[in-house]
Amino acid sequence: MSQPGPLIQSVSDTARWAALYRARESERPDAVFRDPLARRLAGQRGEEIAAAIPLSHHTWTWTTRTYLFDRFIAGQIEQGVDLVVNHAAGLDARPYRMPLPSALRWVEVDLPELIDYKEDILKGEKPACALERVRLDLSDAGARRDLFGRLGEGARKALIITEGLVIYWTAEQVASLARHLAAPRGFQRWAVDVASPGLVRMMQRAMGAQLGQGGAVLQFGPEEGPHFYEPHGWKPVEVCGMLKTAAGLKRLSFWMRLLALLPESKGRQGSRPWGGVCLLAKV
Repeated sequence: MSQPGPLIQSVSDTARWAALYRARESERPDAVFRDPLARRLAGQRGEEIAAAIPLSHHTWTWTTRTYLFDRFIAGQIEQGVDLVVNHAAGLDARPYRMPLPSALRWVEVDLPELIDYKEDILKGEKPACALERVRLDLSDAGARRDLFGRLGEGARKALIITEGLVIYWTAEQVASLARHLAAPRGFQRWAVDVASPGLVRMMQRAMGAQLGQGGAVLQFGPEEGPHFYEPHGWKPVEVCGMLKTAAGLKRLSFWMRLLALLPESKGRQGSRPWGGVCLLAKV
């Protein structure tokens, strides 16, 4: 049953929203990934949020983001990653749906109430790798620094994935997170999504009011683009723009395909709406 009040009551509700779009992609005959657990995880609330914030002409963004993170994860595992740390893991089901090595350690970090919900939905399901969940508010700088230190000690080469989180933080918070991630010796690679200032403003106009009701305020869109992270211990080694990737996946409308033909900037960003997923290496 529907809950009273705003549909998005906290930033955690955006995880249900994202899961719903993963479910829709998975149900296509030409799906670029399969997430058989996504619809169950999204639940009725995910359906209601998607209906209240209609983005049917932008579903390609959700599909493309998931596809790119999958690609980076698979590529890094092939290169010897022995630990994956998923920040604000939400309702992500990669440990269950991706062909991962059984010896791989995978650590999900998120708020207690969201992990409780996820574990209840997934009880009886078996992950492909060694899965640990940590109940933690990542905005707690001291607690996350302690966690990163513990995880980094036991890893030879760790990949951090931060999907759909930093856009809700301030630049100062993101910079602090980057510095904390750069400290552990074992943390070597970081996959994170980046939006331009122009894209953040466009998203604020389209859905800022609904998201803001639950405290999910769209904020972070660095003018430097992926190079924002360089003074804080990380440098971009691969940057994939969402629009051109979506064109390659055949997920764009005719007019969006025309826009995808324009040259793409992967450096400093301004008023032009641009989003991408970046693989960072520790400096």
